Amino acid sequence: MQFIGILCYILLFYLFNLGYCRFKSKALTLSPLTLFTSGLLIYMLTITIMRCIPIFQMEKSTSLIPTHAIYGFIGISSVLFFLWIPFYHVVQSKITLVPKSIKHSLISNSFKWIICVFSLALIIFSSWFRTFFGQLTPEQVLFNLQSPIVGTAEGMAMEIWYSPIFSIVTVAIVLAYIIFSKSTIALNTSKKSLKSFRRKRWSYLLITALFCFSVFYTTLILHLDQVAKAYYDSSDYIQQNYVDIRQTNPRFPEQKRNLIFIHLESVENSYFDKSLGGYMNDNLMPELAEITKEGIQFSHNEKMGGPHQTYGSGWSVASMVNMTCGIPVKIAMDNNDYGLSGQFLPSVYNLGNLLHDNGYEQTIMFGSDADFGGLSTFFTQHGNYNIFDHKHAKKLGLIPNDYAVWWGYEDDKLFEYAKTELTRLAQGNKPFQFMMETADTHFPNGYMTPTTPKKYDSQYANVIAHSSKQVSEFIRWIQKQPFYNNTTVVITGDHLSMDAEFFKDFNPQYERTIYNVILNSPITTEHTKNRHYSPVDFYPTILASIGVEFDGNRAGLGTNLFSNVPTLIERDGLEKFNDELSKNSTFYNKEFFIKK
Repeated sequence: MQFIGILCYILLFYLFNLGYCRFKSKALTLSPLTLFTSGLLIYMLTITIMRCIPIFQMEKSTSLIPTHAIYGFIGISSVLFFLWIPFYHVVQSKITLVPKSIKHSLISNSFKWIICVFSLALIIFSSWFRTFFGQLTPEQVLFNLQSPIVGTAEGMAMEIWYSPIFSIVTVAIVLAYIIFSKSTIALNTSKKSLKSFRRKRWSYLLITALFCFSVFYTTLILHLDQVAKAYYDSSDYIQQNYVDIRQTNPRFPEQKRNLIFIHLESVENSYFDKSLGGYMNDNLMPELAEITKEGIQFSHNEKMGGPHQTYGSGWSVASMVNMTCGIPVKIAMDNNDYGLSGQFLPSVYNLGNLLHDNGYEQTIMFGSDADFGGLSTFFTQHGNYNIFDHKHAKKLGLIPNDYAVWWGYEDDKLFEYAKTELTRLAQGNKPFQFMMETADTHFPNGYMTPTTPKKYDSQYANVIAHSSKQVSEFIRWIQKQPFYNNTTVVITGDHLSMDAEFFKDFNPQYERTIYNVILNSPITTEHTKNRHYSPVDFYPTILASIGVEFDGNRAGLGTNLFSNVPTLIERDGLEKFNDELSKNSTFYNKEFFIKK
């Protein structure tokens, strides 16, 4: 579709130029490269301008292009053409192409072109990456290279195509024209003189400087120095503090409790108003605020709060690993990976393994493709879960085979399918764990459905508010079911939101934390405020919330928050905890990645 759009722009550029030249009684002289480059530039400018004007932004919730967006596209394109063509002809009248005085070999020019394109591509991509994803950690970047990425949201795929790829392609074309051209640009400074900008011998020095700057800039922006640290700095911190749950004599109650574990995409406590500990003037999640008051929330302060987001926990897959295994997701070493080879931390014994070995039936449900990030492998190896994802919904005939919105299907459907699956699980003769992950609140901007109220100017705020209502209605439905009396419900945000635009005006001194609440737990504690902990602490805490007792109150790197045992962060401090986890761990590489 983009290729067809560019071809149309090239044709339009030719026709506009033809009309302009006839109006000025001039001969039309356009090279194919000029046609292509100009058409591509105007196409990119049109897209960029439309993305900056809210009324023309196409909502991610629909595959149809609104009429006003089409009119805007045509109007902006026309204005750009009318401005660009006179400018092009003025510039053309002021410059002259003269033969180059210095000949360079094809190999030399190719080398220069490759280095320049590579260097500028690094700068363009890292700048876009930081702007779009915000403070994305290096381990997440490398994780996505070491795991399956099928099923990426349509909005993210379009963002990657329109932003850095277009820019890099344009730069490559322009540089090719400059470097491989047999002529050099000369500026007509007067009618009698001609000043030529010929390349000098020091062009290699400039190219070297550009390359060095691009490497420095990319390292600074993407924190690649931390990647080097992960490879070359070693630590035995994980080995010293890791506890295998099998060594703690875990004991289940006589009547095993069911577990419902709900991961809310990018939901954090900052969405509450300031009086509750959030950052908003208006509470975006009043329904979840009420639910929180009914349960147990472990907070880092006296108000509503949660865990610190720590190393290797800042995206959905990592969050699930942290909360069910009690360990971070680290950069895979020694040719290991996360799901690409059919293995995902095969030697880790986690929450799903323990429940499965104690007779639980388990289901994991999300609206995306379970193969994304290797999750299908993870949940198959660690608990033999029933996997209810986008593919499974199509297999059951719940959605058409060609149905695909956002990450797969929207949360409206997810909650309805969840009710059906919970009813099925409750009718069985086994205790169950039902886990689910929402998606509508994923960045960028969230997913707007036709039923989403537009109370706020921000689309993301509207999506968050609607999600709070959806989750609340689902919880109220659960509380009315016969199985609820013997069921613990755990609700957590999976990680902090990555929607950089939404948080751009936040005070950096405000610490954003992940939302959490535990409902209908058979045990309670007074130690819920001013707790300093991380997502790994949910692993033993969730076990305790379904009545499981175990020696030492620790599992993985986590600590049972219902107990009086301090967490590793409370014992060692947040800075040391993060620093040690970021280092290379031989124990992690050998004990968790290698199947035994």
